[in-house]
Amino acid sequence: MHVYRTHTCAELRLSNVGETVRLSGWVHRKRDHGHLLFVDLRDHYGLTQIVADAESPAFKTLDRLRVESVVTVEGEVVARSPETVNPNLDTGEIEVRAGKVTVQSEAAELPMPVSTEADYPEEIRLKYRYLDLRREQVHRNIMLRASVIASIRRRMIEQGFTEFQTPILTSSSPEGARDYLVPSRVHPGKFYALPQAPQMFKQLIMVAGFDRYFQIAPCFRDEDARADRSPGEFYQLDFEMSFVTQEDVFAAIEPVLSGVFQEFANGRTVTPAGEFPRIPYNEALLKYGTDKPDLRNPLLITDVTGEFKGSGFGLFAGLVEKGSVVRAVPAPRTAEKSRKFFDDMNEWARSEGFAGLGYATRKGGEWGGPIAKNHGEEGMHRIAEVMGVGPDDGIFFAAGTADDAAKLAGAARTRVAEQLGLIEKDAFRFCWIVDFPMFEFNEEQGKIDFSHNPFSMPQGGMEALESKDPLDILAWQYDIVCNGVELSSGAIRNHRPDIMYKAFEIAGYMREEVDSNFAGMINAFKFGAPPHGGSAPGIDRIVMLLADEPNIREVIVFPMNQKAEDLMMNAPSAVMPKQLKELHIRVVDPS
Repeated sequence: MHVYRTHTCAELRLSNVGETVRLSGWVHRKRDHGHLLFVDLRDHYGLTQIVADAESPAFKTLDRLRVESVVTVEGEVVARSPETVNPNLDTGEIEVRAGKVTVQSEAAELPMPVSTEADYPEEIRLKYRYLDLRREQVHRNIMLRASVIASIRRRMIEQGFTEFQTPILTSSSPEGARDYLVPSRVHPGKFYALPQAPQMFKQLIMVAGFDRYFQIAPCFRDEDARADRSPGEFYQLDFEMSFVTQEDVFAAIEPVLSGVFQEFANGRTVTPAGEFPRIPYNEALLKYGTDKPDLRNPLLITDVTGEFKGSGFGLFAGLVEKGSVVRAVPAPRTAEKSRKFFDDMNEWARSEGFAGLGYATRKGGEWGGPIAKNHGEEGMHRIAEVMGVGPDDGIFFAAGTADDAAKLAGAARTRVAEQLGLIEKDAFRFCWIVDFPMFEFNEEQGKIDFSHNPFSMPQGGMEALESKDPLDILAWQYDIVCNGVELSSGAIRNHRPDIMYKAFEIAGYMREEVDSNFAGMINAFKFGAPPHGGSAPGIDRIVMLLADEPNIREVIVFPMNQKAEDLMMNAPSAVMPKQLKELHIRVVDPS
């Protein structure tokens, strides 16, 4: 018999009754019934009920132990009586009558409970993460993460991709987020940087002649935490392909993402591969108020600016005259809602930092509210016709600059759908956002700047850069969005040095700056580079969606807190003076 176990704690069934077995695990729960002691023994795989009677030597040992102590139990498998069968437990038809118990490790008093899924302060959970990971939900999330990664890896290989590993110590890039720097001992005063992404390396893999690359890549960015963004480090499915168009990239990755989500959907609906909608960036901002639309929400925003030009509603008419826009959000079947519903929406908008959210009510075709009264019944009927709303549907209005109106209308669209219960349940709705602008006007610096990725190929190539207004040029850039969560950005890359120099020139960069800042890539492109493109969906966000968790830290084994601190390992921490001296570094007091 194995020294620790003959079976796992999820393995025994009625067919094992009468066998002498040995199990090892953690004391999950204890229930003392006087002459009988029941113990739920837990390991990685599940639970088995152990029973010890007062006459058994095992009784005293188990009775004195705290929960979470580690024990090995040897005993006979017996069938539970019909009234004590637990149908919710894989091993619920049997129990093990303990004959011998060996204590492998005694647990001290716990700083947090393990046997309950009740909320507990995050600070304690992260400090004692190894205990938190014993809890069923968190344990299940981490196993889901492992299964998702294994599925992704298998599906990528089936699609003809080869896995490569790119460097972790690399050079700092002036573009993108803030780097994590690593001082060099042998090159005093110089630093490596941890990669924000394997972007340049994966493009160089294509230049080197490999055709389809991927890796489950660790990325490091010194950014503040959000619910869907972990500070410090995260993982992504990084991939790149040679001799491809945008549609080729879509055709390669849609089966992987759709397939993974279908595999772990547990009955939830998933957008099939080949059916991800393509939504142009400008259309997304107009219809959804965001470039991360949640397609489970059926509401669409309508531009009604023209309806208020010179209208009787002076506030909107005046804003339109000054160049503002007006966006409208439908509120279906709100005829029976009280005035408070609409006023509460207005107060919500103000609490979010907006000036307010106008509205018009409608019941049986009769309009109500100040906007309807001043704009006139004929004007309101025209707006209703343009929006396609019914006789019992209200309308909310967002007015301001194009950016401000889009933000408010987008947030209001989500809020209205949530309040009215309109968001589709148990579904994963994917889409591509395409046709991003290549450039934008930087108000602070008073110049043209890159809008998103400076290494994207402009649509129209060199001809577009030389003949078009920069603000009208679109890029071969795309985002994958699922349920309002951006999973990745990607692009068909700019592989031509002449086009790259021209694009950077429009953004105010001299040729010498491009050669200096992006030497590795620009020099490689001068020796023959294939057209190539790719993307990098976030692993953490994929698992967060599949696990239906609101916070990304729930699907990471050892996450940092919102201040980018590892409370368990006390990182970041001060280091010894000897270490600083070896690195030729002196710490300067921030004050």
